Amino acid sequence: MAERGMAREMTARELLRWSWRQLTSMRTALVLLFLLALAAVPGSVIPQEDVDAFAVSRWQDQHPTLTPVYEWLGMFSVFDSVWFSAIYLLLALSLVGCIVPRTGVYWRACRAVPPAAPRNLTRLPDHTTYTTAETPQVVLERARTVLQRRRFRLGGNPSADDGADAVSAERGYLREAGNLLFHVSVLVVLAGFAIGSLFGYQGGVIVVTDGAGFSNTPSQYDDLSPGSLMDPDVMEPFTFDVTDFDIEWLLTGPRAGMAQKFVAHLDYREEQDGEQRSYDLRVNHPLTIGGTDVFLIGHGYAPYITVRDGNGDLAYAGPTIFLPEDQATFTSFGVVKAPDARPQQIGLEGLLYPTFALVDGDPMSLFGDVRNPRISMLAHVGDLGMDGGDRQSVYVLDKDGTRQLENPDGTPFRADLFVGESVALPDGAGSVTFEGIQPWVRVQISRTPGKLVALTGVVLALLGLLGSLFIRPRRVWVRARRAPGGETLVEVAALDRSSGGDVAEELERIVAGLRPEEPEDEA
Repeated sequence: MAERGMAREMTARELLRWSWRQLTSMRTALVLLFLLALAAVPGSVIPQEDVDAFAVSRWQDQHPTLTPVYEWLGMFSVFDSVWFSAIYLLLALSLVGCIVPRTGVYWRACRAVPPAAPRNLTRLPDHTTYTTAETPQVVLERARTVLQRRRFRLGGNPSADDGADAVSAERGYLREAGNLLFHVSVLVVLAGFAIGSLFGYQGGVIVVTDGAGFSNTPSQYDDLSPGSLMDPDVMEPFTFDVTDFDIEWLLTGPRAGMAQKFVAHLDYREEQDGEQRSYDLRVNHPLTIGGTDVFLIGHGYAPYITVRDGNGDLAYAGPTIFLPEDQATFTSFGVVKAPDARPQQIGLEGLLYPTFALVDGDPMSLFGDVRNPRISMLAHVGDLGMDGGDRQSVYVLDKDGTRQLENPDGTPFRADLFVGESVALPDGAGSVTFEGIQPWVRVQISRTPGKLVALTGVVLALLGLLGSLFIRPRRVWVRARRAPGGETLVEVAALDRSSGGDVAEELERIVAGLRPEEPEDEA
């Protein structure tokens, strides 16, 4: 008995060819496009380090179990992760593999003549017939004129009298061009984002009103994400100060207590010694300096706190940035570090209540506006761990080498202060004073050199989509031949090559143009 044939293993070349065909198929491109959209979801839901590093820190503090897993998966920097980049590059490669062969097929289709008329036009779904006394040559010549006027391309030589009994015509070639343009536009958008990621940068910084201001140098940023090919010389040397910050609060209605308008008043210079200008920075109304945009993305409060050590010397003084934990009431958390305090370093951490009130004995803020500000902070003394080489976060207090100060009854000591109040720390450790409060704003500064390229891609995608949706590829055939009775039998048929097309109206207009005008009856 003969052995059944066994499928042989593919060679390396055959495997590569099969893999390339799979990658460049339209189905794979659609799957990769869907995966790219799906992969972008975590970047919109989970805080991203290059957008708001402080939000990432707060999320990590609230989810200590998930944080190591998310860090390993790159969830805090999704768009820079290996897996997102892999999908991105595979999609670009798949699109190129789809576009190049389809462009060749489209080019050959544009150069090809419309197909000859079928043997039996009456079998097509949309057709009509009529008889006329005109000769077939006259009918066919008129058919060529009518079809050309309706922007159809004729098969063969449209003016030749070669004895053929039918005229074939076709239009709607731009529909496939629209499809190709849409695919090319996706590549253009991907290229625009790639240019911005490689050559641009994005960073964030918190600036206190009437504070030290900001200078556009890397050391001034709280967090900076430069592109891998970014040239530091492209950073415009501008500076700005936040002179004031205005908020309009809703006082009545169901949304009472919420803010509805934010304006940061800036004084800026495009050069270090340039002319000073003013700008009102609003949400979604960035300040553009050269190729750099400055966006307003957040705000909060910075209590002005003074700390004196056990010797009575000034150990710390200045506005301290507190980060909002509740966007409705702006209850905020902050840390004060006084490493120069003697004989022991002093650390404070706690909450700011912009509009303080006791509700059922619990402290809370009733309103986001600063109407009755109060701070409530725990105190620690000892080694704050700031002498090492590792850079500490200003929003985290290292308490490993410290002890918490307590009241005489053993309860934790709290510095509960309204504006203008001071309190002495237990054990002669020093004192704390709440001097006042200042607003701060968080701005995002970004330079995206590829944004015009991406915008061009979006416009091209819209044009391509409109072309593929509204352009109908259609074929029309007109046959004229002598009938047994001596008259000319004219058959006209049309075929819509796109789904859902209605060619009945098109057919009626062509037939109306083919019929000779009948003379009017004389009175």
